[in-house]
Amino acid sequence: MGKSNPENGANEKTPIMAPNQNKSVQEIDEAQEPHVTGGLTIFTAAVFMVGEMAGSGVLALPQSLDQAGWIGMLLIVGCCVLSAYTGKVLGSAWILVQERYPQYQGHVRYPYPAIGQVTYGKPGRYLVSFSINFTLFGVSTVFLLLAAENIQALIKDVGHDISFCYWLLLIATILLPVTWLGTPKDFWFIAIGATAATSVACVVLFSNMIYDGTHRKDAGPVRHSSSSFIDFFMAFGTICFAFGGHPAFPTFQTDMKKQKNFGRAVLLAYLIVLAMYLPVSVAGYFVYGSDVKANILLTVSHGPMLYIVQILITAHLLFGFVIVINPFCQEMEEVLNVPKKFNWKRCVVRTAMMALVVFVAETIPRFGGILALVGGSTTTLLAYVLPSLFYLKLCSMKGDWEEVHVPLHMKVMNYEILMVGVVAGIASTYSAITDLSAPGSFTLPCYINMTSAEGH
Repeated sequence: MGKSNPENGANEKTPIMAPNQNKSVQEIDEAQEPHVTGGLTIFTAAVFMVGEMAGSGVLALPQSLDQAGWIGMLLIVGCCVLSAYTGKVLGSAWILVQERYPQYQGHVRYPYPAIGQVTYGKPGRYLVSFSINFTLFGVSTVFLLLAAENIQALIKDVGHDISFCYWLLLIATILLPVTWLGTPKDFWFIAIGATAATSVACVVLFSNMIYDGTHRKDAGPVRHSSSSFIDFFMAFGTICFAFGGHPAFPTFQTDMKKQKNFGRAVLLAYLIVLAMYLPVSVAGYFVYGSDVKANILLTVSHGPMLYIVQILITAHLLFGFVIVINPFCQEMEEVLNVPKKFNWKRCVVRTAMMALVVFVAETIPRFGGILALVGGSTTTLLAYVLPSLFYLKLCSMKGDWEEVHVPLHMKVMNYEILMVGVVAGIASTYSAITDLSAPGSFTLPCYINMTSAEGH
């Protein structure tokens, strides 16, 4: 066999393992993989995943549940289970790539695009790179908008109404030096802070919603929105967004001490996220009904509990922003050949990325539409379509390495996930674009009117 050349996709392989041997899917994670000194543990990797996903989902899912109707509860649980499974599949695919191609062992800045490169050549890599960059950029923008909106609401409650457009600029300036940190293992403390803040916030928020429910009995029965095609798939896109942390998953995996344990970290992360999402979403559905707003914090009654939640969720969004924008910046640095060690070029690139995020946030100060569009399009692709597609392709590739046997039932399940992801993703993307382009949906950019722009 010739030298490894991922540029040609599956055409050439590297003979690094004994041929004519089979191994099952369950044995993939037992493979020898690089040991990262000082890397992430199962717990810290799970914490990073929670820190990346949980913030916007807690705020947006209650309205999505009202839009989708009671079936939205099943969608939340179903998306959680499927996302956890495809997250594990993606981790197994990365282990296979590292086993077969030595150049991808050690620290790699662009692991998910590398999987696309190995399986489908340059088209696979370009598709993944675009999808990841679009998704992480969109998530970063949403986190920044939500943080600014929460701070505006907090300050307004103490008598000072300062436009969130100004807060966007201030928050970005404060966060900028933190974004210059290298990779996730360099700022593990941020992930722990984000997860801890959201966990406490969810408990307090749920208590606040139950309190509101006990004091709304005289207001009559709770009414729910009638779910149209557009509303349902807008909700689906938001739910996908809430569980779609996959763009950054391989980045976290490459920073783990033992990458074979990534599946356990994924399972732990999704159990934590579901424990946060489900009680808040169900409470919002039954307590507020159609009165719930895109940001649940703008719906619950004012008081000490709300202020605590606003502070904690804002802290999570600020921490989460640093986590989410990091893989996006790393890939841009790879494209521009920026050295991996801290240097002035990294600062320049990441400052430029921050400026671009701020510009988009100031241009489209409406996080709900961005969230649904990103969730329905590239998040669905990265979380529900490509993991199964890449994994099955890797298992079917022939070469001088151990073959991987995939049972028929697992093949069928992966193909079903893939097809459902394609159909639902197309419908959700169409719904989000239709909503964003509908009459009356336009919001003035902040740089046209810093005081009249609305972020919700």
